[in-house]
Amino acid sequence: MRKAMPIFGRLCWLAERKIRLPAVPLGLRGMAKDNKTWGGDACESGGAGKEKHIEVLLPMFGVAGKYASALYVVAVRGKALDTIKADLMQVTGVAGMPGTLFAEFMKDPSISKASRVATVEAVFKATNFHGVTKNFMNLLAENGRLNWVPKIFKCYNELLNAHKGKVEVYVTTAMELSETDLEEIKKAMKGNVEKGQNVEITQRVDRSIIGGIVVAIGDKHIDLSIARKITQMEKVLAQAI
Repeated sequence: MRKAMPIFGRLCWLAERKIRLPAVPLGLRGMAKDNKTWGGDACESGGAGKEKHIEVLLPMFGVAGKYASALYVVAVRGKALDTIKADLMQVTGVAGMPGTLFAEFMKDPSISKASRVATVEAVFKATNFHGVTKNFMNLLAENGRLNWVPKIFKCYNELLNAHKGKVEVYVTTAMELSETDLEEIKKAMKGNVEKGQNVEITQRVDRSIIGGIVVAIGDKHIDLSIARKITQMEKVLAQAI
């Protein structure tokens, strides 16, 4: 796996000092033209009018959805869906570290546009990230949307799963489940997805739920935890008193 910390450590160093470097031309050509959901902060377009239309398999809304959809179209054309996912996973992981300079840099409105753009361009240029990823990060810096990276990545991952016919199911329990238990849950979940889709289960352990199970699939959330039942009982008792 590619190492991210030295690269992002440099980014934090630059961001902390708000170094002003020469701005560079930005743009992801063709992102908007073939994606009807694209809007808002438009990037450069052109040169892609004769390219095959790429269908976005899931409806995406809001800022994160629009950027993710546009990125998906470019990634499909470049046959780089998984590579770009890996790149964004690194960026999101470091950005999610509380108190890090990189996380602060991404959401600091006091950093000038010129400094923000030049810093991001200079640092990502030194990485081995895919060219589309680099241009996309430049675009987000240009439009002041760096703080949206985690949400954009989430939407992009959903589009990637849809592209592969994969449905992610998140199962939370108080104790780790056996492979047999997970397989039984997987079989039960197959009745909730379309024919041809593959169910992938990600297990999470959270002792605070005490017992039972919490299942999340897409926008559906099934809470059968003991903690929830206790909360419901407490509400009923409070009303009775």
